[in-house]
Amino acid sequence: MKTLSTIIAIFASISIASAQEMLCNISVQSAQVQGTNKQVYDNMRNALQDFVKSQIWTNDNFDNKERIECSLNFNITEQISSNEFKGTLTVQLRRPVYNSAYTTTTFNMQDGDIQFRYNEGQPLTYNPNSYDPDNLVPIIAFYTYFMLGIDYDTFSLNGGSQYFKQAENIVNQAQSSAFSGWKSFESTQNRYWLINNALDNNHKIFRQELYNYHRKGLDQMTESVERGRQAIAESMEQLKKVKQNATRNAYLLTIFFTAKSDEIVNIFSQAPQIEREKVYQALQLADPANINKYQKIKNGK
Repeated sequence: MKTLSTIIAIFASISIASAQEMLCNISVQSAQVQGTNKQVYDNMRNALQDFVKSQIWTNDNFDNKERIECSLNFNITEQISSNEFKGTLTVQLRRPVYNSAYTTTTFNMQDGDIQFRYNEGQPLTYNPNSYDPDNLVPIIAFYTYFMLGIDYDTFSLNGGSQYFKQAENIVNQAQSSAFSGWKSFESTQNRYWLINNALDNNHKIFRQELYNYHRKGLDQMTESVERGRQAIAESMEQLKKVKQNATRNAYLLTIFFTAKSDEIVNIFSQAPQIEREKVYQALQLADPANINKYQKIKNGK
């Protein structure tokens, strides 16, 4: 007969297993770094993978099929010292579309300001009450919470608020960091501005449209292409207002269209002419950087 302690241990292990939220593929590339021990990069990758997998990021339980699919791809361009590294990080988040085999990219960006210390063999641990001066864990924790915020927002209206707050807490703790990427004055496109945009009242509409675009738009298209497409068209009109209301910075809106521009073209290129023209006009203001892509919507190709 199992003892009480054994039963408790079994249930505890089930609870922990069901709480593994992130199905995150992590890679560490180092082709540009010459003359160093390449094993350190394999060990770094394994340590990062274990860290994300073992950390409990939410209070919700996830089945294996419900885990959030993402990737974190480090490209190390310089080894500054035996334990300090510099490079870039590409972050991508994906989400299944209801009742279909289609997976949509909800977040896709490159952080070009990555610098950290990694001590081989030392376990990575996250303390939400303090900033780790080695900077690696804060970077990973920030983007994990940020991705959770985006993902939850696509399923429920403002559902990601608590995770954006966690990411904001990391940014606030990092204001005294010796590493860059955390402060408003360092760049207009960094971690500070990502979380500022997510929680700024001037961008409130953006988060509403994350929900409308995905839940009322993409998730409805298997039942009615026209109804889903109309919801996404309305989102484009609203995102135009976000661009117009952004008094200082619209970095998160830029990131949104980096992930979505090709998808938007595919959705509307075969739509009725009146709808195509209206969406094109909205995109001219909301996302002028990709206007050449959107010519396919205007021309119906």
